[in-house]
Amino acid sequence: MTFQRVPDPIPARMRGLNRAEICDVNFQEFVRDWSGTSCRTPPQDDSAILADSALGVSAFRELFESQLISRHLDLMARVLRVQNKVFYTIGSSGHEGNALVGRLTRHTDPAFLHYRSGAFMAERSRKVPGLDPVLDSALSLAASRDDPASGGRHKVWGSKPLWVLPQTSTIASHLPKALGTAMAIGHARRIGHVLPVPDDSIVVCSFGDASSNHATAQTAFNAAAWASYQGLPAPVLFVCEDNGIGISVRTPEGWVARNFSQRAGLDYFAADGLDLAAGFGDVQRAVEHCRRTRRPTFLHLRTTRLMGHAGTDFEIEWRALDELCAAEASDPLLRSASIALESGVMSAPAILELYAALRARCFAAAEAADRRPRLTSLEAIIAPLAPYSPSAVRDEAIRCIPPVERAAAFGGEDRLPEHQPPRHLAIQLNQCLHDLLLKYPEALLFGEDVAQKGGVYTVTKGLQKALGGRRVFNTLLDETMILGMAQGYANMGLLPLPEIQYLAYFHNACDQIRGEAASLQFFSNGQYRNPMVVRVASLGYQRGFGGHFHNDNSVTALRDIPGLVVGCPSRGDDAVTMLRTLMALARVDGRVCMCLEPIALYMTKDLYPGDGAWLTAYPPPDEAMPLGEPRVYDAEASDLLIITFGNGVPMSLRAAREIQAEHGWSVRVLDLRWLLPLNETEIARHAAACARVVVVDEGRRSAGVGEGIVTAIVEAGLGARPLRRVVGADTYTPLAGAALLVIPCESDIVDAARALV
Repeated sequence: MTFQRVPDPIPARMRGLNRAEICDVNFQEFVRDWSGTSCRTPPQDDSAILADSALGVSAFRELFESQLISRHLDLMARVLRVQNKVFYTIGSSGHEGNALVGRLTRHTDPAFLHYRSGAFMAERSRKVPGLDPVLDSALSLAASRDDPASGGRHKVWGSKPLWVLPQTSTIASHLPKALGTAMAIGHARRIGHVLPVPDDSIVVCSFGDASSNHATAQTAFNAAAWASYQGLPAPVLFVCEDNGIGISVRTPEGWVARNFSQRAGLDYFAADGLDLAAGFGDVQRAVEHCRRTRRPTFLHLRTTRLMGHAGTDFEIEWRALDELCAAEASDPLLRSASIALESGVMSAPAILELYAALRARCFAAAEAADRRPRLTSLEAIIAPLAPYSPSAVRDEAIRCIPPVERAAAFGGEDRLPEHQPPRHLAIQLNQCLHDLLLKYPEALLFGEDVAQKGGVYTVTKGLQKALGGRRVFNTLLDETMILGMAQGYANMGLLPLPEIQYLAYFHNACDQIRGEAASLQFFSNGQYRNPMVVRVASLGYQRGFGGHFHNDNSVTALRDIPGLVVGCPSRGDDAVTMLRTLMALARVDGRVCMCLEPIALYMTKDLYPGDGAWLTAYPPPDEAMPLGEPRVYDAEASDLLIITFGNGVPMSLRAAREIQAEHGWSVRVLDLRWLLPLNETEIARHAAACARVVVVDEGRRSAGVGEGIVTAIVEAGLGARPLRRVVGADTYTPLAGAALLVIPCESDIVDAARALV
């Protein structure tokens, strides 16, 4: 990328101005002092703006106006930030060429945008009558409650009518879900699902050159190539807006082109985003190629960055003056003004008049936005975060498909799971998943090894054969992309059931839930949602195949994700009724849900050797477990309460019998079942009814579920209760028998009770 060089010294009239003011003065002086030759006969509206350009005159006029709108929003934000009327100053200046992408794609093409997308939004807004991109942006910058994108929760580019899904990510975490959305568009037709967008839609995903190097971006590029290699439709337009710098770190000259122009499975196009006339045709070719071929397409858009990364970035302190001057000389608005003047479609006074009018419009919108109400209560802030409609969820959870249809799918009335003998957890999960896939034709089950193999623990065995490879299928071995695909499928109205093979495997993909899926309802003010139920083989005590990655008890990374629902069944019947509720929560309220399935209990049959007490009957299809409801064993006992979950449940029941024999105490065991949100009311109610409390948490001592349980007890005014915690050690889980020295055992529970005598 080359820049026009200009003399080093700052002209006297520019001294004391900040970089935004310099860009502003530069543009006006450039237009005022322009001395080139204009075409004597300006082209007509349906003609090319320049002889060698694919861009028409009328399109140029609108694109130029969109660029100017974007610029004045940036200038306004810099001025009003110091007056505390605007709260965000990462601008789009230098990236105004992305207006080309906004024009040449449809407003029904889902878009996941880079944060420098002001001109894209201004241009796309033309496609839906009645939208005002200036006021909408001003409301967002002012954190107004009337902001149509996020309701004042964050400055995001988003619009429901324009199919722009709000993004908070700055470092490529939106790329996997953009690709997932593109794959969902192709997948929907194969299962007869009606899309919320036209069948030939493409997905737009923009990002910076620096972000293209991020591991999450590379995950998406690799998965796109993986899909392309197999001939799977993945119509995503990756738009790399290359300004040559990430905050203050320079991208090596030519790196993006070298890295992506010959990458298998990605079709590479380059366009000049600094020149509307030159760039229009190349952007058009990339968009049309993506739509026609349904292949992943990489558009390398040349841009520059003006005014610094944000208002707090004083580039003059770390960036050479000649480099700053060169960037300002390559301002795309100067080139657009030059095109307007050269072609004769606008005179210098007309450009300056438009420039001044748009400035006034942006400042007037900002002042109006400042007078609008802002969020003033916690209730208003969190309203879209975790919607819950108990009655509707219950009705959906117990809704049944026609009995004849269900019996036919299972091979006859007598083959229905509720007519079978009691089974262990893995089989009941399998039967439940079969039921749910029948109930929800839009549901898809996918992950690593879930198809022909049926999962590492056979939980999904036979489901692909029963439902077909379009409903149950394997993915590439990449948890980030599995969760990105889940979000994409959800965006297109499908109901994803992704599997993460082990809890430890989730941690490297956590941000797809924390930063992306769980935040969408919040940052879109409830306009968009990511309904899904993520199944995770979890927790410890697995014998014969252990070590840290297969005996991971850490749920800490989940417990502080706002809006997430986490359930953890310890027995087969609970797993069935819990999954029904989780699917209902996803479908009715758009919730992001996770089910932690204890690996060590998948095949467990006995509570004591040979008793079959951990086998359960399959609950009839009209039964479901309310969100937050625990299971209570020996509900009348009052001497000791043991609060636990997962593997801790059968351990606590066995320990309870020993404690009863040793001390004569009656022991109540509370299986929480729901780990997020914790039912603090039930915890406190049962603690208040018992003389002593032992909390059994198989996770680590620090930041585990046990801390939340103890906090609930103390905050309920029950801190004087004799209480002990039985928890794992703050270490990774080792291999073989050494693991049992790290995680709690039954004798630890008995010892804790003795300490309360």
